[in-house]
This record gives sequence, C-alpha cells and structure tokens, in this order.
Amino acid sequence: MNKPAAAARPGVLSLNINSKSALYAAYMPFINNGGIFVPTGREYKLGDEVFMLLQIMEDPTKHAVAGKVIWVTPAGAQGGKTQGVGIQFADDDASKVLRGRIENILAGHLGSNRPTHTL
Repeated sequence: MNKPAAAARPGVLSLNINSKSALYAAYMPFINNGGIFVPTGREYKLGDEVFMLLQIMEDPTKHAVAGKVIWVTPAGAQGGKTQGVGIQFADDDASKVLRGRIENILAGHLGSNRPTHTL
C-alpha cells in the first residue's frame, strides 16, 4: 500500500568527506548546478527530494544543501561500483557556495580520467 505522505517527505543524508581523492570520486561536475554521490543502502527513486549535510575535509562547516536524486547505483552493480545515489544540488545560494568550495579544492583535477563513483 502506498503512503504518499511519507514519499513526499524529503530524505536526509549526511556525508563526511575526508580526502581530496574521496571528494573527486564523489563530485559530479557534469550535472547542472553540480552534484555529489552519497554512498547509502537506503532506497531512493529518481526525482526524490533530499536534504544533505556535507562536511568536506578540514572545513568545520557542515554544508546544508537541498537537492534531488538524479543517479542511483543499486547493490551489486556491475564493475563493483559502490551502492548509493547521486544528488543534484538545488539552484540556490547555499548550493552555489558549496559547488564553488568543491571546485576550488579540486582545481586542476576536474578533467582527469580517474574513475569515480558514477562515470
């Protein structure tokens, strides 16, 4: 039986990224407004609205960002990919600040052909 009220409630994800290589593997620069892959065993559907708390390396700030699920890697995915979801950042000021911070940290690495959690 469907529970529309529960489905409409946004999910809350939390992610703490401790290294530049982990940030590179999670960041999705090819998405409009940017995005990030969050490893999770929870099930989400494309288009689900989520709220995320993201902490990046030594930055003490927990960035609170709204977004939506635009990528799903299921359990047992081909190539040993990590189970989780890709979240597209909302088009708001908080997301723009976070995207700028991430791209500043990854300057010089964004065009690399190293594997990531998504592509």
